[in-house]
This record gives sequence, C-alpha cells and structure tokens, in this order.
Amino acid sequence: MCSDPCSEAQDAKNSPLPVLSSQDIAQLADTFKLLGDPSRLRILLQCWTHPAAVNDIAEALQLSQSLVSHHLRLLKAARLVIGERHARHIYYRVADKHVSHVLLDMAVHLTEEQGED
Repeated sequence: MCSDPCSEAQDAKNSPLPVLSSQDIAQLADTFKLLGDPSRLRILLQCWTHPAAVNDIAEALQLSQSLVSHHLRLLKAARLVIGERHARHIYYRVADKHVSHVLLDMAVHLTEEQGED
C-alpha cells in the first residue's frame, strides 16, 4: 500500500507536463545551471521571503555589491527575479509562485527523511 510520498509522486505523474522543444529543454538546463552557483542560489533565497535591495543582499550574504548586481542581472534575465524601483533603490523578489515552488520543493526534498527508498 502506498504511503503519502507514494501518492504525492503519483499526483505529480498525473500532472500534465508541457511538451518541451529542444530549445525549451536547453533553456531549462541553463536555468538549473544558474541555480547551481551557490552565491546565486543564496541571493535567490534572500529574495524569497521579502524584496531586498542590492546593498542589503550584499551585506546579508557578505558579498560585494558588484557581484550581487552581476548575479541579479543573470537571475533577472532568466526570469527568476523581478526588480521593482522604489525611490532610488531597486528591490528584488522571486519572480513568481513557480520559482518559489521549485525552491520550496527542493528544500523539502533535501531535508526530509532519507529512509523511504
């Protein structure tokens, strides 16, 4: 009999997966490559809970402002973050619920019990 993880996996399998072209697959791979950099992933996670300005992210993560700006440009180009101007600052946040779900699902996956093979 299936436990909850088994039924969750079955639900995921029943969800319609969009048909992906070769170009879509390459873009998806590039997106995961972007997330493979620990600094970019930390920046994205910093923008997950609340919008943050470049200098605040740099200070919180102990990175240079120029490095954070560079990474944010890449994340923005990949549509993983959105920047919103308020006065003289641009505040970055996770782009949408899809990006949030990927981060949450993978974090839960990594932290759940390993004994369910």
